[in-house]
Amino acid sequence: MDSRSSSDGLSSTPDSLSPTFSSYSAVHRALELIQSDDQDSKLQGAQEIRRLTKTSQRCRRQLSDSVGPLVSMLRLRDSPESHESALLALLNLAVKDETNKIKILEAGALEPIITFLRSQSSTLQEYATAALLTLSASAVNKPVIGASGAIPLLVEILRHGSPQAKVDSVMALSNLSTHPSNLSIILEATPIPSIVTLLKPCKKSSKTAERCCALIESLVGFDEGRTALTSEEGGVLAVIEVLENGSLQSREHAVSALLTMCQSDRCRYREAILKDGVIPGLLELTVQGTPKSQTKAHTLLRLLRESPYPRSELEADTLENIVCNIISQIDSDDQSSKAKKILADMVQVSMEQSLRHLQQRALVCTSTDLPISTCTSEVSLK
Repeated sequence: MDSRSSSDGLSSTPDSLSPTFSSYSAVHRALELIQSDDQDSKLQGAQEIRRLTKTSQRCRRQLSDSVGPLVSMLRLRDSPESHESALLALLNLAVKDETNKIKILEAGALEPIITFLRSQSSTLQEYATAALLTLSASAVNKPVIGASGAIPLLVEILRHGSPQAKVDSVMALSNLSTHPSNLSIILEATPIPSIVTLLKPCKKSSKTAERCCALIESLVGFDEGRTALTSEEGGVLAVIEVLENGSLQSREHAVSALLTMCQSDRCRYREAILKDGVIPGLLELTVQGTPKSQTKAHTLLRLLRESPYPRSELEADTLENIVCNIISQIDSDDQSSKAKKILADMVQVSMEQSLRHLQQRALVCTSTDLPISTCTSEVSLK
């Protein structure tokens, strides 16, 4: 099967060469074959369209008229080879092409694709899931797919599908979750146990981990989602591991999810977050995260300290004071010592940065006080 991309489903290599007669001829022949009444010719046409559109954006545009005949192939009875070939051709036609994504759904592809999600054939089920991943990248398609009944089936594949189908399913659900009307449907299908199961063993810097955390971030905005995550053994820990070892974007999703939980009910979720060793990761994030991650990490650290009330004006509400307050409550020696070491390193780095800043200011002041002629002569020597 063709390689995946971040949200569409497949990679796309832009054309760099001008159209040639041979490529035009190949496109023309593929259209003739797919529009033929002969089933063998249609099958050959679908295979040619898949090949031509695998890396060519130009061919996707030129072969847009093949969508209708390809969708009709999905409706053929007892023809798995035709179903698979048509699905893969449609998949490639939709990659990086918003017009084709919409056109495929308008041509009626969704009904047979949903049928294939229930197929006993793992291959057909996998191709159908990949097709939904690609089609769900379109903002226009998201509410249509959400209302079609596809979401519970995607969650079922997330539970019991092949390894590739599970990855594509969570990515499709992540795409669909960005449309508000789909969130309640996703929640009703109770996907969080399966998301956590997928997240635990996967590489925390992977695209899969990023999509799992993005989906969790959306779902913990609801009480059912928060309850499900904390009820699932290792659920909060899996998010914390992404916060520590994920990509910049994954860490942002992870800290956002934890912050949402703590802000929703600090008393209920504070201990659940603290006991899994979140402090070292949060400290690193205050220095190494994206600007948004840094702000959220600071806010979450404040929420995790013992007192929910502001400190007295005599004791500064600095990051160091906040963290020291939290460290004093941590039972785990390993977590406490690691947090102390990171905090000490941060203080050292802060002192070094302050010293460099003072030295730079001193140099600026010194050069400013020099006579104009001296400054000019130094500039001319550079």
